[in-house]
Amino acid sequence: MIRIMTLVSLSTGIACAQTIQELTTAEQFKSRGGTLLYRQHITPDIPKGKRVPLVLFLHGMGERGDDNISQTKHGVLPLIKYADANGGAVIIAPQCPKDDFWKRNNENGGSQARPNDPSAIMLRVLALIEEKKKTLPVDPNRIYITGLSMGGHGTWDVIQRRPSVFAAAIPICGGGDPTKASAIKNIPIWIFHGDADATVAVTYSREMEAALKKYKGNVRYTEYPKVEHDSWTRTYADTEVLDWLFSQKRSQR
Repeated sequence: MIRIMTLVSLSTGIACAQTIQELTTAEQFKSRGGTLLYRQHITPDIPKGKRVPLVLFLHGMGERGDDNISQTKHGVLPLIKYADANGGAVIIAPQCPKDDFWKRNNENGGSQARPNDPSAIMLRVLALIEEKKKTLPVDPNRIYITGLSMGGHGTWDVIQRRPSVFAAAIPICGGGDPTKASAIKNIPIWIFHGDADATVAVTYSREMEAALKKYKGNVRYTEYPKVEHDSWTRTYADTEVLDWLFSQKRSQR
């Protein structure tokens, strides 16, 4: 299925459709002895001197590979559509290699405790963010992260490791380390999960909500009744969710 975004030309008034391939550019970033593939979208015609949010999107396990397009299958298009209609943004969607994971211990059962160091691929992602802060009109106080399934796990992992980087996070059907909740208590976080998810246990999200509440964290939690693993389509289609995300600023803490 080809995903499209319908835009209206200001000069002709005629609707035109753009694919995700047309809305994003295929990029490569070399860092730490390896190459990170990613898709990038920059809202057109950002006024000179204006700084806009950067949204980091982390895909799920099924979109791993090296084609540098599969990672845009879910979530990226609604983020682009919203950003372009609401002041602009830079959208970054890296692709995790086929046999790798955003976080180092990618199990769906057992402990969610993290090793001391991030995965090699995540270190490249973090280096990429720093590069974009230098080379693009990115507002350093409005860097957001969201991800689904494996990317939901990755979202929790990276904010727990680099809490000073992100202004807000939306982890969808993922899991974090409850013992490190205090490190992210000041980050606005909105968690999403389906209560019938048989792929990633809903208890992971419930545990993170409970751990954050213990530290009076800035957390919201939405659990969809009778929803299985795909809790992301509904989430990214919700304008209220995206309004919330794009309203967050790191300087507000």
